[in-house]
Amino acid sequence: MSILDVHTHPLFRDDGRGREGVKSFLASARSQGIDHLVALGDVLAYGRSPNAAQIRKINDDTVWLVKTYPEMVTGFCYLNPTLGERAVWREVERCVELGLRGLKLEIANNARDACMRPVMASAERHDLVVLQHAWSMTKIRQRRYHTDPEDAVLLARRFPNVRVIMAHLTGCGVRGVLAARSCDNLWVDTSGAAPEARLVEYAVEQLGAGRVLYGSDAPIRDFAVAIARITDSGLDAATQRRILRDNACELLRRP
Repeated sequence: MSILDVHTHPLFRDDGRGREGVKSFLASARSQGIDHLVALGDVLAYGRSPNAAQIRKINDDTVWLVKTYPEMVTGFCYLNPTLGERAVWREVERCVELGLRGLKLEIANNARDACMRPVMASAERHDLVVLQHAWSMTKIRQRRYHTDPEDAVLLARRFPNVRVIMAHLTGCGVRGVLAARSCDNLWVDTSGAAPEARLVEYAVEQLGAGRVLYGSDAPIRDFAVAIARITDSGLDAATQRRILRDNACELLRRP
C-alpha cells in the first residue's frame, strides 16, 4: 500500500541534518511505503514567533525541497499571523508563485485570534489547505499561543470555504474528536505523542473514514510507529487505505 504523509518536517535543524540530510530522510520514508509527503517547514527553528526574514528562510527551504524532489514533496507555506496583514499576504503570494500548496500555522498565536483573518482569506483566494497545530492545553496552560481543539474547530467554522486540518489527533484526543464532529470542512491528522489504543478507530467512528488523515510528524516522531497506528488498528483494509493515502489525495487534489 502506498502512503501519503500529510505532516512532516524534512528539514529539521535540531537534529543537525539540514539540506544534506534530506536524501536519507526521504529514503527512510520510502522504506516505509511513503511515496509522497507534505513538508511543513522547520517551524520552530527561530522560536515561537519568527520575524518576516526568518519566515522567508523557512519557506525558501520548503521551496527548495519541492523543486529538488517534485515527485515526492508537496510544500506548505509557514506563516506568523502576528506579523500583520501585509506581511501575511506578501508571503502567501510569494509562496504560491513558487509552488507551495497549503498554509501551516504553529504557536505564534491562538487560532481564535483576529490576526487569522488574512491567513484564511488568502487560503480561500488561492484554494489552499490550512494545517493548524492543535493540542489539548489543559495541563500546559499556554492557550494564548497554543491552539486547543475547540479553537481549531472555531477557525474552520468561521471560514467554511477553507479546508482545515487539525493536527495531532493524539495530542487532541477524544476531546478533539468530539469538538470536530459537526465541522465538515475540518480533517484531523493522526500525528502527535505516543499512540493510544482505539483512538484512530474512535475518530473514524465519530467523524467518518473520509475525515481522518495519516500524518507522522517525522523526524520528531517515527515513521514506523506512526504508520502502525493505522495498520495495527482494527480498521478494515479499505478504511486503512483511505486514511493512509486516498483522503489526502482528495484533500490536496492530487491524482
